[in-house]
Amino acid sequence: MTHFDSTTPGRLYATSLGPGDPELITRRAWRILQTASCWAWPESRQEGGGYALAIAERAGLSLPAHTLPLSFPMTRDLTILAKHWQMAAQQVLQKLQQGEDVVFLVEGDASFFSTFGHLQRTVQALDARIVVEIIPGVASPMAAAALTQQSLGDGDQTLALVPATVGMERIEQLLEDFHTLVLLKVRPVLEDLLDLLARKQLLGKARFIERAGAPEERVVSDVTTLRGCSVHYLSLMIIHCHDGEANLGNRG
Repeated sequence: MTHFDSTTPGRLYATSLGPGDPELITRRAWRILQTASCWAWPESRQEGGGYALAIAERAGLSLPAHTLPLSFPMTRDLTILAKHWQMAAQQVLQKLQQGEDVVFLVEGDASFFSTFGHLQRTVQALDARIVVEIIPGVASPMAAAALTQQSLGDGDQTLALVPATVGMERIEQLLEDFHTLVLLKVRPVLEDLLDLLARKQLLGKARFIERAGAPEERVVSDVTTLRGCSVHYLSLMIIHCHDGEANLGNRG
């Protein structure tokens, strides 16, 4: 059982930093970051201190007096993840129950495929008094579309946005049903995805974007060059499946 004391708990902020370019940090997020006494962020073996922390550091922001690097392993094992969410929530909750606000750094947008949702649910399950404020930011598909200079949708066009890990059969159907398809988490299925796009004659309508806005960002127009390559886990693919065709599902 979680122990409550008479101290009014601090507030948990989810501070969205955008996908990589520190100039995309909103004014509200910037103010919260400058005044916070405690930052928390997901640590990453791939990125050292963490991708979200690196964005804040590139912005010229200094670490506050208190910091909470939190461990979230790159695994799909729900048992392992639940254990780490619980541990992270306990660390954050300790600060909050002492009356201190905690600002959790999020790359992209906190409501968009973010670790924060798991942390929020676990913290509030342990202590229902905790107030959460989510500060929105630029999500990676928006930044990626800007880099390609192609609209994600216009007029009556339809858009689907899914993790590529949903499976090739579902992706194939989505390619038929939507004008534009944005696929996240393409790294584990990249070769299968390229095979599917080749079969559907859509390789020329696909764009690959990696770490949009970061110094290492990469935009690939010829996705066939990705075969056999290692790509970053923060990568996505935008496919303009129909380019405005009206009769979806009935292409020749």
